[in-house]
Amino acid sequence: MNLRGKKVLVTGADGFIGSHLTEALVAQGADVKAFVMYNSFNSWGWLDQCDPRVRRQLEVFAGDIRDAHGVREAMRGCDVVFHLAALIAIPYSYHSPATYIDTNINGTLNIVQAARELEVERVVHTSTSEVYGTARQVPIDEEHPLQGQSPYAASKIGADQMALSFQRSFATPVAVIRPFNTYGPRQSARAVIPTVITQIASGRERIHLGALHPTRDFNFVADTVAGFLRVAQCDAAVGEVINVGSGFEISIGDTVGLIAELMGREIVIDTDAQRLRPRDSEVERLVAGTDKAARLLGHAPAHAGRDGLRRGLEATIAWFEDRDNLACYKADRYNL
Repeated sequence: MNLRGKKVLVTGADGFIGSHLTEALVAQGADVKAFVMYNSFNSWGWLDQCDPRVRRQLEVFAGDIRDAHGVREAMRGCDVVFHLAALIAIPYSYHSPATYIDTNINGTLNIVQAARELEVERVVHTSTSEVYGTARQVPIDEEHPLQGQSPYAASKIGADQMALSFQRSFATPVAVIRPFNTYGPRQSARAVIPTVITQIASGRERIHLGALHPTRDFNFVADTVAGFLRVAQCDAAVGEVINVGSGFEISIGDTVGLIAELMGREIVIDTDAQRLRPRDSEVERLVAGTDKAARLLGHAPAHAGRDGLRRGLEATIAWFEDRDNLACYKADRYNL
């Protein structure tokens, strides 16, 4: 499928990955409608920071993914839907798990139900590597068992299965992309990389963090966005779940050390109890199996391996060190 000229809806367009994806779709010549969370400030989230030339080409729909009527209205006339709107903060899912059911599962149901009724050509549903839980074998391929080790992960397993059930039951053209840990400009400070960068950039020498021993497969946002585009363009992706990751594994602690090195700072790490997951909820190891993405999509991340991670971190640090960007964050507070 060629996206040029297609009417494309992006839910969660006001968020981190969604705003980058929206920019990429505009660059590809798609006719983009950005679904943003309704608010009385008339804020479009990170889209407010985009190039004005991008914003002028957007149709913006303010609504709530939990509202079936609003979702259907937003999707009317659309050829392709990228569904990214979700609650994603793991700590907050311990606090308010019911909101994750409403947003992630029922929100996804609203998308696929409308897609079926409106005969949308393609739905790209966003999963997460958290659905795998701690790796039982590595690399983690798409056949790995699903383990809900947090209410967030459980809600995403439910959302994924809801989306896939519509493909199996009604031939709704759904493809599921499963990104591993994405990082880059605009990411929320609830994630570890922005947490570290914002604390250092704000002049702190003692950095407050959670567990340092778990390993992750970090992916620069441009590579994740490239995966989204390839999934939408690939007819063979319909009905499939496809990991998008780098296949490179690094511990949180080593990542923090690399960030400090790149920022030219000596730091001391203090373990903050409120940033630790409950013992059985911590995902100890994540590393993506990327064979399926390479085979079906021809996807190869440009920021793979340790060298790629360094380059991605350099670009991320440069963005956060800009005073205007750093001012958007509260580095002195824990972001639940």
